[in-house]
Amino acid sequence: MKRRAGRKKKKRYGRKWQTAGLYFVFPGFAGVLVFYLIPFLDVVKRSFMTALGNRFCGLANYRTVFANTAFRLAAGNTIRFLAVCMPLLLFLSFAAALGLREVFSQDGVRYALFKSAYLVPLSVPAASVVLLWRLVFDGHGFLNGVLTAMGYPGTDWMNTESAFYVLVFSYIWKNLGYVMVLWLAGLATVPETLYEAARVDGAGKKACFFCITLPCIRPVIFTIAVISLLNSFKVFREAWMVAGSYPQDSIYLLQHLFNNWFRDLAMEKIAAGAVVLAGMITFLIALMYRWGEYSRISGRRDGREDT
Repeated sequence: MKRRAGRKKKKRYGRKWQTAGLYFVFPGFAGVLVFYLIPFLDVVKRSFMTALGNRFCGLANYRTVFANTAFRLAAGNTIRFLAVCMPLLLFLSFAAALGLREVFSQDGVRYALFKSAYLVPLSVPAASVVLLWRLVFDGHGFLNGVLTAMGYPGTDWMNTESAFYVLVFSYIWKNLGYVMVLWLAGLATVPETLYEAARVDGAGKKACFFCITLPCIRPVIFTIAVISLLNSFKVFREAWMVAGSYPQDSIYLLQHLFNNWFRDLAMEKIAAGAVVLAGMITFLIALMYRWGEYSRISGRRDGREDT
């Protein structure tokens, strides 16, 4: 009888906790539903309607978007930007995190100081970044002054193919410290006892890195990759403030295209393009998630086989 009474109490308290959890989550879910999901569903609906939104037109808007030369240029530049920036940012930030952790692991004050210093570019306003761009990369800027003094001809950096690499540099410079701090948080979750046990068994730094560090931070890799992917779309602010609505072709991104379509009130194109962009981002995130799950399952199998 006492056991049954105890089980009933546990069930009752368990239901109360579940209800309390639903009440806690509901305000946030309602906000996401009202301000994100419902408007996006309306955009999906409008992508199949005419400009005035009063007649169903099937896939005509999507055909128009994919046939648009500006869309193909912007989509190609955006994919190219992601393909260059994402691996470069993840590799450099991870290398910086490992170096900072290795050099200043015994000095907590310098470790905190350097970690905070890496976050300074993230706190710089976009207008200041634009001013820095113009001081360094303008036709009469600092970089061309240095090249001219060394006997090399100057380059109009923002009106040639070099503008793409300037944009890449700006993105990495601004996000390197933030992503590095995320890597440091992931590395801090690895128990030090694992390294000590591995060193006792004769493992070197390379073995510790591939057999302990990487397997332990696999869940963090997916989170950092998704955050870096979403932050890459924020670089449009600097590109637009420097070069305007029609920059050099190599840095004409999807955000420029959507901004110009919105100015022209081409709502049917914006709706179809937004759905395509959302599908592309969802596909990339799903691909990274799938890779993370596959790596985690492979790691478990390797662990079972080792034991």
